[in-house]
This record gives sequence, structure tokens and C-alpha cells, in this order.
Amino acid sequence: MSTNRRTFLGLVGMGAATVAGGPLLSGCSREPGSTGTATNADAASAVVPDYKPVQLVQPDIKGVPPVVDGYVNYPKTTVAAITDKPGTSGQAIRATTPWWGPPPPATGQNAYVDAVNAALGVPVEFSVQDGNTYSEKVNAMVGARDVPDLLVIPGWDIGRIARFSEGSHVLFEDLTPYLAKEKGANYPMLAGLPTPAWKDSVWGGKLMGVPFPTDNPFPWALFHRKDLAEAAGVADPANLEELYAYGKKLTDPGKGVWAFGDISAEVEQALGVPGSQQGWRRNADGTLTHKYETPEYKQAVEFMIRVFKDGLMHPELAGSKGGDANALLRAGKVICWQGGLGVWRGMQRDESRNNPAFNLQPIKVFGAAAGQKPVRWQGTPGIIWTFIKKDLGQARVEELLRVLNWNAAPFGTKEYELREYGVEGTHFTRAADGTPVTNDLYTKEFANQFGFLGGRPAVIVGGADVPHYAQDMLAWCNDTVKYIEPDPWTGIKVETPTKIATIAQPTEDKLTDIKRGRRPLSDLEAVVTEWRNTGGDEAREFYAKVLADNGR
Repeated sequence: MSTNRRTFLGLVGMGAATVAGGPLLSGCSREPGSTGTATNADAASAVVPDYKPVQLVQPDIKGVPPVVDGYVNYPKTTVAAITDKPGTSGQAIRATTPWWGPPPPATGQNAYVDAVNAALGVPVEFSVQDGNTYSEKVNAMVGARDVPDLLVIPGWDIGRIARFSEGSHVLFEDLTPYLAKEKGANYPMLAGLPTPAWKDSVWGGKLMGVPFPTDNPFPWALFHRKDLAEAAGVADPANLEELYAYGKKLTDPGKGVWAFGDISAEVEQALGVPGSQQGWRRNADGTLTHKYETPEYKQAVEFMIRVFKDGLMHPELAGSKGGDANALLRAGKVICWQGGLGVWRGMQRDESRNNPAFNLQPIKVFGAAAGQKPVRWQGTPGIIWTFIKKDLGQARVEELLRVLNWNAAPFGTKEYELREYGVEGTHFTRAADGTPVTNDLYTKEFANQFGFLGGRPAVIVGGADVPHYAQDMLAWCNDTVKYIEPDPWTGIKVETPTKIATIAQPTEDKLTDIKRGRRPLSDLEAVVTEWRNTGGDEAREFYAKVLADNGR
């Protein structure tokens, strides 16, 4: 399952140069002629840091790998992980980051940013850009070959930049000489990031960025307002027919309530539709089949047609322009919707302040019918990257890496607390159990500015503001992990060829029209045939070759 903007929002809700053959990093879209790349999995191991986990607080609940560990309560004491300030030059650092919310006050007018900068010993001057239009901003910057000292690029935007594997070497510093193998020990917090995320940061055999590791392996969960379902006397569904019946019982247009937002991915997973590497499945005989070509996918389309036809999906979300599913879920206008697990904690915390009965929960994973085993797609190990501008000099690169190392301090450290919550008494107070409780100033000033500058070891954290959250999250994840779909491309970073990438969204749009009833089901075969003829069959050959080249 490839990473995209919606996945990220859920898991968290980025000089001139030419080479023979044409310009790199074109500003608008992928160039014709990009043939795609795939980093050899074994070769990547030679250029990433040796893994040295930093765990200063023992978890309350262990995650079943690749699920991360959980903490029911915030630690009573925190420790300083970094004794020396990472900044030594006094030279301001320019950084560009995305944010999906109101723009925060700038450096110098932002007590949160100023406090972290004081701890760093060097000012970071942020250009915080609207996340909804961030792709255009990134493309303009790389197209003009004018990038800041630190540029944050989400994975979905990287996928829109032509020949990124080559072009990244033109604009950004190769971090291999600084971080490969034992050299990572010079930056112990960075060395504590998981190896799969580092391997996902290798382009063209070189370590090119610092990863923001994915919080958990699951891009989606089927969330519902359990409080509203229970009040209506409707039990959690355990198969697709029960899901349909759930939708019929909870939809009441007269009251402005519809059962569903988008649930397409959840229906596909219940039916066992493949999701690895853009939807490919390797068969027992070694051939590849795309999800569009499977009978299970057609069944999923038929189910969604039925949901739409019977009016079970909120009309704003079913329309061509879409709507704000989170807002509708919060308001009780939508009861059930697929979302990234990252929406859970924040929504539960915020809404329960005014509505103590509010209870957002993921539905236990189920198959299409009793006894039928579902699959769960996996996200990519890295979801967002921080790149360092090229040719700044060794001393400056090392200073920037020390800043990124500070930002990677794990849960239980004073650095983590300052980065995540700001200053006690200014941005937060503490609940009786020690959990930081943020205030309006924090909401105004915080845009995850420093959190985006590289990753941190992911954990699941509960606390007084979200009772039972850590327990519920780990229970769901540890149950779901047994359904993870095997991915034969694991550990191989694939940069999709232009022709394949450009047909993806138009094809999905046509399929969505069929699901929403705007085109007949009889068009499905023609859409799939068109997809195969315009690049799908070439994609099959490309992905098969990637496996063969890696001896798989």
C-alpha cells in the first residue's frame, strides 16, 4: 500500500542543474521518459546507520512487531538525552515544513519556536506552508533549484517529482559519509530510528534524507462512533453483510445522519484484495496480478455501488468534490468511516472535553463472510523526509545533523516533551497523573515545526486526557497484525516509472465514478483494459523485474 497525503494525515491527520538528457526535478509534474528505479535491498544495508535503540522508559504494553510499544501513562520524570546544545555557529537555519491548519506566528513572535531554538542553541527560521498546496510549493522550489537548508518533503510529493532519484543527488547532501554503519553513533538519536525507515531513505544507492518513520504499519482502520451505534442498539459488524445492515440501521437522512463516509479500502481488505506496491500480488507461479484484475476487486466495487445506490454514504462525501469526513464524524453526521490511526487520539481528546460520552473506536477487523480471512495492507516504513541542502560544507552539515538528532529524541526525554508540548506553564499544565494538557497558546503556536524535521521512534501514548486509548489501540493493532499481507517487495525502495505513475489517479477517478453510480458497472472491464494498455502491463513487467533483480 503506497503512502499518500490522506494516509499521512491519519497516521500523524516536505541553483541550476542539468545533466545530459535533460533537466532534473522539473517543477510541475513527472517528465516523460522516467523509467523508474529500485534500490537493491542488500546494498541499502551498507549505507544506513547501525541500529542502536534508545528506550529510556519501559513500555506498559508491548506491540507485536511491526506494531510499536504503548505507554498507558506519561512518565512521572523525564531525562535529558542531549547534554550539549547542537547549534554552535549562530547562523540561522532556514527550514520549510507543511502544516494542515492555521499558520502559526513566525520565529521571534512564537514562544514555542523560540523556546526550542534556545535549547538548540541556533535559531531555526521556519517557512510553514499550507499542507493542502504544499506540493505546488515544493515543485516551485525544486524547479527553481532554490531550496532552504532543510526541506521537508512528504512521500506523495516525491512521487510527483520527475527522476527524483537522480535529481536528489543534485540538490541535496549525500548523508552516507556522515551516517553509514558505525558513523551513526555520532548521532545516537538518529541511530535509534528503525532500520526499515532508513532503508526507505536511500535513493540511487546513497542515503539522501532523514526519515519520519510511520507510526504503525496500518494505513487504515474502520472507525466508528461507538457511542452513537450503541445508543441506537446496533452491534459492531463482523462481516460485509452485517456492515451493510449496520449502514441501513444507522442512516437517517431526515435527521441529517448517514452511516458511512468512504469505506472502499476497508471493503477491499475484507475481501482479500491485494494492496502491496500499488496493488500487486505475486502468485504461486511467480506471475503478478493487479488488484483491478481480481474477482475480489469487482466484488468490492459491487458492494460500494450498493452502498451508494441505497443512500448509505453522506452525500457530501459521495459527491465529486468530497467533504470533510473528520468534521462530519465529530458532529455525528457520519457514524463510520475509514481513517488513519493517527486521527484517533486527537479527536477523542478534543471531543470528549465537551462530550464525555464521545467514543471513537476502530471496528475489529473482519472478513467478507464468516470464516473468510481478510488482509491488511501495510504502509511504507518512511512517510516524510528531511533533506539537507547540498554544498553547505562539512561543519554546517554536521551542525544540521545535530539539530535533527535533537529532534529525534524519544518519548521520556525532556527534549521530547519540549518538542511535543512546549514550555510548562506557558503552553501546558499537568493533569494529576503528570500528562501534559495543552492550552490555547499552544494551539496557536504549534504547527509540528520541529516534529517534521526528521523522525522520532514511534510510540503509542495514553494519559489522563485519553483514558484507555493506549490499551484500546494496542489491542486493535496486536489483533490486526496477524492479517498483514505479505509484501515480496519489502526492503526495496521503488521509484515508479512516469508512465505508470501518470495513469494511477485517472484510473482511480474512473473507478470511483463506477462505485458512486456515475458510470455503469459494465464499464469496469473497459476501464481495466484501458489501464493495462496504457501502462498497467508495463508496470507488471517493471515490478517483476524488480523482484528478479533482488533474487526474489
